[in-house]
Amino acid sequence: MKLRADQTGDRGLPMPLWLQGALEAAQAAIISALVVVAPIVAVWATAGFQNGQFEALARLAGQSWLLVHGVPLELAGTGPGTATHGGSGILSLIPLGLTLIPFGLAWRAGRRLARASYTDQLWQALLGSWGVYAAFGMATGFVCRSADVGINLWYAMLVPLVPFGLGMVIGARREAESWSRLIGVDAVDWISRTSQHSRWAGSYFASVAKAGSVAVLSALTLAAVLLAVDLFIHWNLVVSVYEALDAGPVGGAALTIAQLGFLPNLVMFALAWASGAGFAMGEGSVAGALGTAVGPLPSVPVLAAIPSGSLDYGFVALVVPVLAGVMAGWWFLREGENHFDEWLAIKVHTRWFTAAVSTLVLGVLVGAAAGLLTVGLAWIARGSAGLGRLTAIGPDPLWTGLWVAAEVGVGVVIGYAAGPWLEREKSGTAEFDAELVH
Repeated sequence: MKLRADQTGDRGLPMPLWLQGALEAAQAAIISALVVVAPIVAVWATAGFQNGQFEALARLAGQSWLLVHGVPLELAGTGPGTATHGGSGILSLIPLGLTLIPFGLAWRAGRRLARASYTDQLWQALLGSWGVYAAFGMATGFVCRSADVGINLWYAMLVPLVPFGLGMVIGARREAESWSRLIGVDAVDWISRTSQHSRWAGSYFASVAKAGSVAVLSALTLAAVLLAVDLFIHWNLVVSVYEALDAGPVGGAALTIAQLGFLPNLVMFALAWASGAGFAMGEGSVAGALGTAVGPLPSVPVLAAIPSGSLDYGFVALVVPVLAGVMAGWWFLREGENHFDEWLAIKVHTRWFTAAVSTLVLGVLVGAAAGLLTVGLAWIARGSAGLGRLTAIGPDPLWTGLWVAAEVGVGVVIGYAAGPWLEREKSGTAEFDAELVH
């Protein structure tokens, strides 16, 4: 943290932190709203809406802004299919790709506020910004309610603070480079006063948590590659849906932007598919590597790429979470601190036994950490379209977490056990290259 020189002019007093936070929040709210409004205006300009009145379009823009921030919308008059299938009439499927826009704006605002704050004073800027953002969300919910779309004002006020507040805190932490400079709490000093065993246990579990994050990030990366390959293979089906819709250049562009907004959701769906847990595309349906059974789908181009029917070699996709676990196990060997293995070796002098037990325990713990993180991501990525059967879209969080935890755990054991051999191979190759140079 540094002095608030960037907020002080040549003359006069510096801007109060709460006011600067309020201005940053207002700027982020307006910019994110403009991003939502732009495609709606483009479609309106080409007569793409049946109801082109300004009031209806303004409400649609506000409702879209709230949905991007995670606020569920209560749909009324969704038709007899909703009642038939026990639908909730709630639109809660969040386009996570578009949610990154307010998150990124908040991250930038958090960095700016951290530069402008002294240690222990950031809370003033945060309260000012969160208060304005909450007021903006509540006002949007109040103005954009209609007979067809109901909005809970408490949700409209509080839920947008989740992506915005998280982005701001992460941005401020990134700028401050430590929690002690950010909030005045010296974690290093607090840890130094604990016992040696507590420090070992803390560093061990911290390494386990990081390895679990490495596993999930690796799994998502591999799932994204799998999704890209699937889209390439089924590109002709995707194009056929575009042609059948005949939305025109602007409408097609708006549809593509909307699908890109759900790209993070689709990556999470791909991970659930590859894990064997699968994901739902409506009540009673499932799409997974071990089998697919879905009913009629809406005319969304990207949905045409969902593999259908019996998949003879679909089980091969189960290797994706296992490979992610291998990467996590290798990472733990190189960067982690296996104090449990050291403690066990001191207590029991049979090395083959302690090595096997510590590796198995590591696999269970890292798998559990990856599974818990997957549960959270799956819960965020899933939702309801509020129409007919489409009240259950996405993976089941608990089931997906269990599959990923088991598969990552197996991979961690393999990666950690094979890591020393891989390291020796790497070292031997480097020595051979050095000999060739000399």
